[in-house]
Order: sequence, then structure tokens, then C-alpha cells
Amino acid sequence: MTDSSAPAAPVDVFAKVRGHERAEQLAAAREANLLPYFHVQDSPALPVVTMEGAEKIQLGSNNYLGLTSDPRVIAAAHGAIDAYGTGLTGSRLLNGTIPLHVQLEEEIADWMGTEEAIVYSTGHQANVGALGTILAPGDTVVADSGDHASILDGCLLSKAKLRPFRHNKLDKLEKQLQRAQGDGGGVLVVVDGVFSMEGDIAPLPEIAALCERYGARLMVDEAHGAGVLGARGAGTSELLGVEEQVDLRMGTFSKSLASCGGFIAGSHEVVEYLRISSRSFLFTASAVPAAVGAALAALRIVRSDEGPALTGAVLDNGRYLRQGLEDLGYAVLQPQRVNPAGAPETDIVTPIVTVTVGDDWKAVLLWRALFDAGVFVNTALHPAVPPSGAALRTSVMATHSREHLDRALEIFGRVKRDFEAEHGELPGPDLHR
Repeated sequence: MTDSSAPAAPVDVFAKVRGHERAEQLAAAREANLLPYFHVQDSPALPVVTMEGAEKIQLGSNNYLGLTSDPRVIAAAHGAIDAYGTGLTGSRLLNGTIPLHVQLEEEIADWMGTEEAIVYSTGHQANVGALGTILAPGDTVVADSGDHASILDGCLLSKAKLRPFRHNKLDKLEKQLQRAQGDGGGVLVVVDGVFSMEGDIAPLPEIAALCERYGARLMVDEAHGAGVLGARGAGTSELLGVEEQVDLRMGTFSKSLASCGGFIAGSHEVVEYLRISSRSFLFTASAVPAAVGAALAALRIVRSDEGPALTGAVLDNGRYLRQGLEDLGYAVLQPQRVNPAGAPETDIVTPIVTVTVGDDWKAVLLWRALFDAGVFVNTALHPAVPPSGAALRTSVMATHSREHLDRALEIFGRVKRDFEAEHGELPGPDLHR
């Protein structure tokens, strides 16, 4: 007889790490030297970098304005270390706030046109901290399916009811807002201003109008828009003239602001609540002084007379690369027609230019061929993109010259010819028309 009171055989909590759905693919990619991740860059994030001993044209960096190598930003990071040391060894609540934090928050709020701003140690913490604090069980959050993973993490942490809608589909957003009317709590819509994988822009005027109609608050993640779009470089909300209708704006320092960290900008009452309630702000170490000093210096460059020239250069480079890739027969998104605030209707191409490939293995093989030929791009596979939506994500900097981009396009053309001769045709431009 068996003893029914005996404990059941224990389940190893680590069992899930063995034989997971990606294990075979990962092993096969490693064996074939096709793994597109964790490659070591041996130089600063310049337009041309050294990776594992060879030069590559860097088309995989979010250093949109090229400020990580600006002497003034580097000097500010050094100056912060000299003044405050290498780390603050405590949270902002306790001993981790220095004058640079206060200055940076004041200048971000002024830049964003909001009452206040709060700085987090990372952009991920900013989204998780804001959403996980503002939302609560009983509330509803309506999120675009293309939103960044940190937004989803914050929504899940909050335990609010999550109602996702198909990427940039306004009819689907409205349907979810209608359903949320019966949920009983507060409603927050949260979208990326510029979507990190696709590179396209959220239709914020229409989204803001729907929020107003249904009594929902609106939060916009400007991680990839701040420093790039708008006359002040303040992001998609500024570009599209809806700053007054957006309740919260999030941004990062790890893109245009050449550092690491994140912020939430909004009303005094919301920011004050986050300061005393947001766990990812209260219970994490303050950003190191070098990061804060660098971000402040970069922000001041963006807000100076140099800012519009940098913004113009990176957008011109995005347009040039997108058109060049389309001319070569790659599947890239068409420019978006937008109505900027106070300006004529125009077409916008952001610094993110994504090439749709479809099949995961084709994407990895194409990435490897480009890498070996001297171009580094990012590979996006499911779940970062929808199933069968594997893509190569390229991104440009203001400091890329036409020579850099022309050389990259020549490599893209040569690689495509050779690749299709061996592996069959890639999706063409008609995919996105």
C-alpha cells in the first residue's frame, strides 16, 4: 500500500528552463554561428564601430542624435564623477538625490511643457513604476498591441484589467473603450508615440479625441520620439499638437539623450504621488552620477540652437535609408502622412527603418550575411514581433554621413542578390503598400 499522506514528488522549479520552445532553435543557431544577439562591440556607438575585431556600419543603435560621443556630454559625465563619485549607494528617497537630479527633472518638465517630472534609473522602471502605481485592481488599461514590453510589464504588475487593441487600429481602440465603460474603474490608454519595432507613429490626435469622448486618461511613451520629433524635439505629442491632451509622457535617456535612465512628466499631483508610492523609484538605487550628468548635458544640446539641425539630420537619414532599401526591393514601411501642429501636412519617416523578412531562419541568415559583409542591424523575432513577422530593424543616427549610408545600401544590395540566389525571394516593397 502507498502512504497517501506522503508528500507528492517535488517539482523542480528550474524544469522550465530545459527544453523550452526556443531551446532547439537557440542550440541550432549557436552551432551554425547564426546567433544574432550578444555580439561584443569594442568601440563607442559611432556610425562605424568595431565588433569582434572587424569594422561594421552601425545600423542597430538608438543613439539617434549621435550624442554619446559628443565631447560636452562626455565632459559632463566626467564632471559628475569628479563631483559626486562613481555611485550614490542609495535610493532617491534616502541619500541618492544630488543637485543634478533636481536640475534634470526641472529641465525635463520645462522641455515637455508639464508641471513636473520624475527621473528613474532606467526607462523600463519608469514605465513599470508609473503604470504599476497609477493603475490598481478595478481599473482598466487599454494598450496598443505594439506597445513596448515595459508597458505590458507595468500593466500586468498593476493587476488592472488589460484590454489590448490591434496596432494603430482606431476602431479596435474605440471598441475597447466602449467595453471599458462597464468595467467600473478608471480607464487609462497607453501607447508608444513611435513604436520601437515598426518605427511608425501613433495617430495621437484621433486617440486623444477618443479618450476625451470616453473619459479616459492618456499616457504616451516617447522613448523613441523625444529628441527626434517636434520643433523642440519633445516628441510625437508635440509634433502632432496634442501636448495639452496627453496626461502623462514617458521618455528615456538611452536613445537621443545619450545615457541611461527614464522619466515621467505630468501634473504636480501625479508626479508627487509617484515620488512617494512608486516602488521602482523608492526601492532601487539612484542612477549613477555619470548617467545623470550625461543626460542633462545631452538635453541642453537638444534644447539649444543645435537641436533642430540634429533632428533634421536624423530624419533626413531615415528617409534616405528607407528609400534606398525600397529601391533595392526590400519590404519597408511607407512614409506616414501626418499633420504637424502649425505646419503643412507632410510625410514622416522616423529613424527606425524596419525590413520585413517573415521567416525566422531567413531573417537570421540575412542578418549573418549583412554582418559578415560589414553592416550591423538588429534582428526581431517573435515575440518581439508577431508570428511570421521576423524583421531586421535598422536605425540611423544624425551623425551617419551619406557615404556611410551609401556603403551600407551597396552591401544590402549585394547581400540580397546573393541571398535570393541561394534561399529564394525575400518579401518585396508591395508587402507594405
